[in-house]
This record gives sequence, C-alpha cells and structure tokens, in this order.
Amino acid sequence: METWRIVATSLFVVGGLVMVLVAMAQARDRKGSRHADVVRTGLIGLGVIAVLALLQATVFPSTLAWALVAALAIAVLTLTVVD
Repeated sequence: METWRIVATSLFVVGGLVMVLVAMAQARDRKGSRHADVVRTGLIGLGVIAVLALLQATVFPSTLAWALVAALAIAVLTLTVVD
C-alpha cells in the first residue's frame, strides 16, 4: 500500500471515530431516546466509516480519498465548534 493511502485512511478513520462519538452523544441527548438508539447510531456510524475506509485504502483515487478527509475534517470542526 502506498504511503499516501495509509495517511489518508488513518486520518479518515480518526475523524470518523470522532464523528461517531459526536453522533452518539447527539442521539443520547434527544428527548425520549433509549440506550438501544445510541448503540444503533454507533454501530451504523462505525459500519459506514469501516466501508468507506476500506474503499479509500483500496479503490478510490487519491483525489477522492483526500477530498473525503477534507470533508470529514470540515464536518468535525463544524459540529464540535457549533455545539
């Protein structure tokens, strides 16, 4: 695997884990939410991140891989600063 793919995938996974935690916290804070809702949100988020990271490491071209990293970084910064 090329170095840029390792770096891009690693950054994407770290940002993705932060996004999953933020989504789980938002699910927990919703009125009437149950523990199962928070767990379901976490599992769906982890599944999406895992699939995208696998595609990023093997299939996606470098431009798309780095675009996903940039988009995720913007989303993480927006969600964590706004809340």
